[in-house]
Amino acid sequence: MSLTAFLFGFAGAAVLVAGVLSYLASAQPDGLDATTQRGCTVVADELEGECIAQSAEEHELADSPLADYTVDGNDTMTGIAGVLGVAATFAVLFALVRLLLAARPSRSRAG
Repeated sequence: MSLTAFLFGFAGAAVLVAGVLSYLASAQPDGLDATTQRGCTVVADELEGECIAQSAEEHELADSPLADYTVDGNDTMTGIAGVLGVAATFAVLFALVRLLLAARPSRSRAG
């Protein structure tokens, strides 16, 4: 099996996982979020109490089209955001592989 065939197979599996299984992911905070929110209660999307998360600020890219695993804030499009993320990642990967292969000196046989 060639490297290209392997990468296309892996990309296909990643797209399937991102596009289908992402809808099964929990909406509960992950370990880091849960840890930073200890000592606080969320009331109407506001943190009350004392916890590390109260000093958190919005990220510079929080308003970007794919922020928070959504497409323009639409929570029903989680799978699409995942597929777009996988596609962008593999596009960069393929570009880097092509660049590295093009820069590699050719191995011609001396004969």
